Amino acid sequence: MRVVNMDEAKRHLERLVVEAARGEAVIIGRDGTPLVKVVGIGSAFSAKKRRLGFMVGKISAPDDFDQMGSAVIAARFEHGSASSR
Repeated sequence: MRVVNMDEAKRHLERLVVEAARGEAVIIGRDGTPLVKVVGIGSAFSAKKRRLGFMVGKISAPDDFDQMGSAVIAARFEHGSASSR
């Protein structure tokens, strides 16, 4: 990722925007301190969209997944409430 200073960014804003739109992120800084990261909208949001459901077809969960271990959990609560009486 390339780092450019504020003056260069002002002079070459259009070029930096085109590069970011192509997926080439650019960091703009001032006095050697990074301030912002310029990225294209497609690259910023597409990674998050792809993440959802990335394991589809590779793993599975049983139909009663949300009930697994409920008997053990219930027994521990019953045990705990009996000892606190």
